[in-house]
Amino acid sequence: MPDIRLLSAAEARAALPDLCDVLADCVNCGASVGFMQPYGAADALPYWQGVADSVESGATLLFAAAIESRVVGTVQVGAAQMPNQPHRGDLKKLLVHSSARGKGLARLLMEAAEREAARIGKTLLVLDTATGSDAEAIYPRLGWERVGVVPDYALWPQGGFCDTTIFYKRISA
Repeated sequence: MPDIRLLSAAEARAALPDLCDVLADCVNCGASVGFMQPYGAADALPYWQGVADSVESGATLLFAAAIESRVVGTVQVGAAQMPNQPHRGDLKKLLVHSSARGKGLARLLMEAAEREAARIGKTLLVLDTATGSDAEAIYPRLGWERVGVVPDYALWPQGGFCDTTIFYKRISA
């Protein structure tokens, strides 16, 4: 059974090797999550150190899915918003290592993120994901509403333009 939990900044820093491995695996498997190939675990370290700092400041909620004490999945909620958006959170970087896919980890991570976001007063979550990706198919099954598509929003990690689909979900405690 996977262990899904909200990480403190210290726990995030302790999990840096696993988090770096998950991100590198996802990028190298073609996930358009902001990074380009080739991408190694060492390349991911500055990113995750910044996330740990953001967790420490309270701006980010970081969730991890662990199997046998190894982090194999993660998702974040950007909790710090502008003063006119205290009710909104940004769901970011739903990542599951290719070796752990098909076990329901994405659903469990999303459920944990939504529960905690609601607990801290968020009533609306938004996200964007690569159009046509495997990830895009997950969100409607979890009750997220599709808003639309922005063409040429980013690049695929191997190159070439990638459209993005925007989703939202209303949540409550």
